[in-house]
Amino acid sequence: MRIVITGASGNVGTALLRRLAGADHELVGVVRRPPKPVGVYENVRWHGLDIASPHAAPDLRQVFDGADAVVHLAWGFQPTRNIDYLSRTGIGGTSAVLEAAHAAGVGQMVHMSSVGTYAAGRYGERVDESWSTYGISTSPYSRHKSAAESLLDEYESENGDGGVVITRMRPGFIVQRLAASGLMRYALPGFVPMLAVPLLPLLPLDRQLCIPLIHADDVADAFARAVERRAAGPFNLAAEPPLRRDDVAKVLGAKSIHVPSGVLGTLVDVSWRARLQPIDRGWIDMAFSVPLLDCARAEAELDWHPQWSSIAALEDVIRGVAQEAHAESPPLRRRSLLEQLHRDLTEGQLTTRRLP
Repeated sequence: MRIVITGASGNVGTALLRRLAGADHELVGVVRRPPKPVGVYENVRWHGLDIASPHAAPDLRQVFDGADAVVHLAWGFQPTRNIDYLSRTGIGGTSAVLEAAHAAGVGQMVHMSSVGTYAAGRYGERVDESWSTYGISTSPYSRHKSAAESLLDEYESENGDGGVVITRMRPGFIVQRLAASGLMRYALPGFVPMLAVPLLPLLPLDRQLCIPLIHADDVADAFARAVERRAAGPFNLAAEPPLRRDDVAKVLGAKSIHVPSGVLGTLVDVSWRARLQPIDRGWIDMAFSVPLLDCARAEAELDWHPQWSSIAALEDVIRGVAQEAHAESPPLRRRSLLEQLHRDLTEGQLTTRRLP
């Protein structure tokens, strides 16, 4: 099969390339900054293309020619103060990918959605794929994921069985060891070394925390199975058990302290507005609003079963943080503290740069 993957050098993209390695597929990667062709990135034909560009659709149309499937992973998490760019990447990019896939006659589009597309109202309870995808209004990430799914709804309504087969993956929060440097760079201020995270003596979190977590390898396996089966529709993806505050504290070796989510959200919002850290309040609101995931459909139709428990997945990424683990791609490579501070001084903070 000829499989085109947008965002192929990121967290899930890197895991998907690992999963597909050795299979008889022609792999094509579409990224803003192509990685060096080494390791898992070696046997991939790379195209440097920003899906947020106004000319993305016609450019993608050429790349998609002859593709059996397009896996759309590309998304933006920073800069959190440039909502316009994040919208052009998430919503505009999805529109461009869908338009190009239709024009090129691609057989299937597998879209990376998220638990973040789901509406609030069932926190700590499981929902299946029929739950509302209205999103969490205070989270730009969640709003954009919801809007992207609306684009897919409109396309399916207009094209019926005559268009591209649409598959929607809705995983929980995704982690892996090799993504540690990338995840920490987006979550920590540039002046805080990631090695400090495993040394935290205290974990100030609301005791009610209960979220779906999943390892990137298990997400990649579900994507591969969906492409192999040309499975359509939405699929929830999460590991067991649901991750709770005390599970996080145990993995970190820290003492948990109850801080109500509302207070935590206010502290995050104030520190974000003061430009002390890069995470906006929407991420806290989402963590304490999204439901848990019923994955029975993926298990039945994809014969998919996660190999990592949520605790093992968290341990894997925390080990990665302690080792400053990274992959050899621009989104995941390690940046030294000096390099991050230099970029903050010369190009602006991560949350305000034109591009992350």
